[in-house]
Amino acid sequence: MIRINLLKPEVKEIREPAAAGVPKLPKERKKTSLGTIIFLILLVSLAGYYFYQNWQMQKEKQLINQAQQEKSQLQYVVAKLDEVKNQKAQLELKINLIRQLKGNQDISVKIMDEINRRLPDYVWLKEASYNGQALKLKGQAISNNLIADFITNLERSETFGQVNLIDSTQKTQGGAVFMEFNMTVPVNKPQLLPAGQPKPKTAAQTGKRR
Repeated sequence: MIRINLLKPEVKEIREPAAAGVPKLPKERKKTSLGTIIFLILLVSLAGYYFYQNWQMQKEKQLINQAQQEKSQLQYVVAKLDEVKNQKAQLELKINLIRQLKGNQDISVKIMDEINRRLPDYVWLKEASYNGQALKLKGQAISNNLIADFITNLERSETFGQVNLIDSTQKTQGGAVFMEFNMTVPVNKPQLLPAGQPKPKTAAQTGKRR
């Protein structure tokens, strides 16, 4: 005799054993944890970038402050150099002025020595001035002939140019009669006669008349 079991067979539910010590987390919780980790990583990255930028800014500020200090020092040095240059320029100006005055003094001495060599007897100078180009002479002589001799002697010198006699006036003082004259004498270049050379003779001494 054949028996047929019409009842639904029992199905045993087989469950996989959970891993020992590892709790099973829901999928949503896994997603939340992953998002948190990414957020934390991003937050740490942003914080690191912020601190890095802040460090760079502090470094730039230090460099700027250092550059400003160096600029201030350089400006001080430049100001000192300008001051030294101005002092040097003023000193050179004073030195050149002293040299010029000394040179003019030497020229004046040489000119007066040359005039003294060219001055005839009985001719006296009362005033003499030199403006760098010409002499202005004022003097006295006992006659016009001696004034003419003086002019001739001056024009024979390479130091002087053509003499310009401005005036010659007769004067009387204490019963003495004399001539007073004014003249200008261009100066070429002072050249002294050798030491010990006698004065040139006047036209009166040589028997010549102008």
